[in-house]
Amino acid sequence: MPTILELTDIAKRYGEGASRTSVLEGLNLKVEDGEFVAILGFSGAGKTTLISLMAGLIEPDRGGVLYKGKEIDGPGPERGVVFQSYSLMPWLTVGGNVDLAIDAVHKRLPKSERIALRNRYVEMVGLSHAVDRRPSELSGGMRQRVAVARALAMQPEVLLLDEPLSALDALTRSKLQNEFADISQAEKRTIVLITNDVDEAILLADRVIPLMPGPEATLGPSFSVDFARPRDRVALNSDDRFIALRREITEYLMDVGAGRSLSDERDITLPNVVPITVGRTQAPKALQDAARGSASARYVEFSDVKKVYPTPKGPLTVVDGFDLKMKKGEFITLIGHSGCGKSTVLSMAAGLNDISSGGIVLDGNEVVGAGPDRAVVFQAPSLMPWLTTRDNVALGVDRVYPKASAAERRDIVEYYLDRVGLGDAMDRSAADLSNGMKQRVGIARAFALSPKLLLLDEPFGMLDSITRWELQDVLMDVWARTKVTAICVTHDVDEAILLADRVVMMSNGPNAKIGNIMDVDLPRPRSRKALLAHKDYYAYREELFDFLEAYEGGANPDQETLDRIRSKRAQRAVAAE
Repeated sequence: MPTILELTDIAKRYGEGASRTSVLEGLNLKVEDGEFVAILGFSGAGKTTLISLMAGLIEPDRGGVLYKGKEIDGPGPERGVVFQSYSLMPWLTVGGNVDLAIDAVHKRLPKSERIALRNRYVEMVGLSHAVDRRPSELSGGMRQRVAVARALAMQPEVLLLDEPLSALDALTRSKLQNEFADISQAEKRTIVLITNDVDEAILLADRVIPLMPGPEATLGPSFSVDFARPRDRVALNSDDRFIALRREITEYLMDVGAGRSLSDERDITLPNVVPITVGRTQAPKALQDAARGSASARYVEFSDVKKVYPTPKGPLTVVDGFDLKMKKGEFITLIGHSGCGKSTVLSMAAGLNDISSGGIVLDGNEVVGAGPDRAVVFQAPSLMPWLTTRDNVALGVDRVYPKASAAERRDIVEYYLDRVGLGDAMDRSAADLSNGMKQRVGIARAFALSPKLLLLDEPFGMLDSITRWELQDVLMDVWARTKVTAICVTHDVDEAILLADRVVMMSNGPNAKIGNIMDVDLPRPRSRKALLAHKDYYAYREELFDFLEAYEGGANPDQETLDRIRSKRAQRAVAAE
């Protein structure tokens, strides 16, 4: 096939003088006509700079971008772009936003043909039912569909996608990945996708190319994806070729990323001081009696927990009868479709959301309001931007350890910041940290409080996959030292398995409850590399994929279906022996 897009010895720099940064250096790429290329990159590696160069939105400082052998000198309708942010006109409808592109590029077509063009692509992305809605009435996934329809309606020969799905939750993202796969087959366009998701790259692309860490980023080796289309993610999960390729790409990226460690650990001894406990409320006598003699097995107990919200149409039961017992030191992950009440359960355990009925007991005491015995790490780390990394952690430490000396409190702060790789960044302002570094501060702050229960609400959801892998390993390393009892809400199947002793799968909301519990019998300490090589790992993935698929679209599978899903993993594990 002929080359349609070519980048030759590309260099791009920003800034002036001493602050000048070389983002891309010596980058070369050839994309064949009709090819689907996925470029995997680290945060800050220059992925958006690269796509902007291809689109002609910026110029290189050296080298050139060729389209069909001719150097581009700016944007053109033959190159359509979809960015991570939707950039929709809020006052226009779905149809109106797509019409903007059509009227600009195909203004010579009769009106009837332009309307037909709009309807074709709105239907292709599944938004015919919402053509008259405005962006404020759409979900994030629907808005991104509008952006895709708008780009396709220009009928470009090359479609450039800059992490179009990274702002979406994992389940919405998987649906749109399937749609992109269908569109690429139907339209037969040349596509360049920038992504941070290895599974997404393999599912969609003909070729996967890593973009190396910046500064002076360039492209790494090319990985060929030789799987027949259409591709099914569940079927691929059982394909030995997919497993081998996924492992090869992931390990390559992890090896490259290993050189980006922020600091070496110092020898700091953690002081032997005990945090305060306030607001203690004894559990009801019946619960105390039931738990007597089995405190370890009932260190945390959710008993028929319900959450009901008042609405204009009457009470809405979001969570209905959540029952779970946790051992001391156990790590649980909660997974399920959007709207199934995962974060609601977590916020009730944190004491940030009132329980409508039932109860939650932690170490023999009923949860009533927030308290220092429970630490929460949210998706956004919520740091004080004017304070240093050290001071952000010290805020909580000073309050929780009032009887400790200043030196002991300092050692606690430094011990945990060092463990999350921020030993060299303790005195940097929080405003100057990357998102990944900010989340490391949030993890250090939570562990520094020595909580009885650690609650994590999609703590890595805003990060790219590669940074997420690093922080999952950081979390596992620090957790292994403390063995704190923990609950983590996640949309990520791999994260759920990596972290957990048990994965709790929730049914759809409203009236959500536990649909299935999967024991994860994989050795600890765990690392992503070790799991990729474990014979049972992909059987666990299959069970979670099957469970999520069973509840797809609000379905309510029967017990026989759930039992059949569980038995498949057992059969696959036996076959692997």
